[in-house]
Amino acid sequence: MKAAVATLFPGLFSPFIETGVIGRAISSGTVSLDVLDIRDWAVDPRGSVDDYQFGGGAGMLLRPEPLFRTLESIDWRSEARVVYMTPQGRRLDHSLVTELAETDGIVVFCGRYGGIDHRFRQEAVTDEVSVCDAVVSGGETPAMILLEAVFRWIPGVLGRMDSAASDSYATGLLDHPRYTRPAEYRGLKVPEVLLSGNHAEIEEWRFREALDLTARQRPDLLGETTEDELRKRFITAMRRADRQREQEDG
Repeated sequence: MKAAVATLFPGLFSPFIETGVIGRAISSGTVSLDVLDIRDWAVDPRGSVDDYQFGGGAGMLLRPEPLFRTLESIDWRSEARVVYMTPQGRRLDHSLVTELAETDGIVVFCGRYGGIDHRFRQEAVTDEVSVCDAVVSGGETPAMILLEAVFRWIPGVLGRMDSAASDSYATGLLDHPRYTRPAEYRGLKVPEVLLSGNHAEIEEWRFREALDLTARQRPDLLGETTEDELRKRFITAMRRADRQREQEDG
């Protein structure tokens, strides 16, 4: 996948593109990510990219010229989704993440100050996205969240695709509790069912735990879906992840 991010603070992305799963994916060529400095297309020699709002109002706005010129510097822009990170946007969720992962490319614009000139949003932006119901000083951190969430669904980015397929939301529910060795630590024991080797009972335990957690923490995810439908969706996703793991193990 091709991706680009446009920002006034390109240095913020250095650790992101050099570290961990994303760093490895970029260095291996599995994905590409260009970090574009909007100030490279400033409107004057002083590097100006923002100005006061017409009609008054708090906060400066990024002018349209540097935004359009930044986008036009990308030769593959015609095949890309253009994303603007904004609190006014659609909430980032699993459905949108997997949808973006299937595209040929994405260009993410990070706002600052009071936002960006609306003409760029009207003419160039295809998707306005928010990561939460809160406001931060710029779109850089939200952009990293979006990009990592999307990249995780690109084959080859994760060591194993079953890791993504069995995550929270991919199963339709929040994730179930997970345990590793030792089986007992400071008097705290791993649930016996997970040590039993009975796959059907383990599946049911994981479903019940995931369902209970989702009902407590995110009841909005359940909607009007029946428990039987939720169980079928959950177990189907978990078994799909198991098959992917077996295929990757050879």
